Amino acid sequence: MSRIGKNPVVIPSGVQVALTGRHLTAKGAKGQLALDLVDEVEAEIADGQVRVKPRDTSRRARMMWGMQRTLVSNMLKGVATGFTVNLEINGVGYRAAVQGRTLNLQLGFSHDVTYPIPEGIEVKCEKPTAISVFGADRQRVGQVAAEIRAFRGPEPYKGKGVKYADEKIHRKEGKKK
Repeated sequence: MSRIGKNPVVIPSGVQVALTGRHLTAKGAKGQLALDLVDEVEAEIADGQVRVKPRDTSRRARMMWGMQRTLVSNMLKGVATGFTVNLEINGVGYRAAVQGRTLNLQLGFSHDVTYPIPEGIEVKCEKPTAISVFGADRQRVGQVAAEIRAFRGPEPYKGKGVKYADEKIHRKEGKKK
């Protein structure tokens, strides 16, 4: 039995959830998201909660049960409050700025790196060395943050590059004379 899957997902206030067949949609203050449930699970909406249940006792149904429940939970939390990933930039001359729907990064290359911001995602730079990625879809927010970090990941000797705000960089000692 799935320990995660057996817990119902409470629908936050201000969020409307609709289920048609296997297609679940949620609409809230931060946007609208949709999810197609896999064949092995079924969902029902009752008493202000969404319950996900497996259709049978097969191994795949039990595996999908907890995953689909977590996707539903992330979807409801995303349309209610949204998700944020914070990035930090370390390095002399390294900085970021948002111009319209484009993120401009100066990361020590001979050219500036421009990143077009996808629809449904907001990127803010309060400081030139801090980037905040916000959106309703948790997967897309994490993907955008990972793509920005991949332009110049943190290096282990001086710690220069783009890193997550809560990421700990394992520093190496370097050469000795």
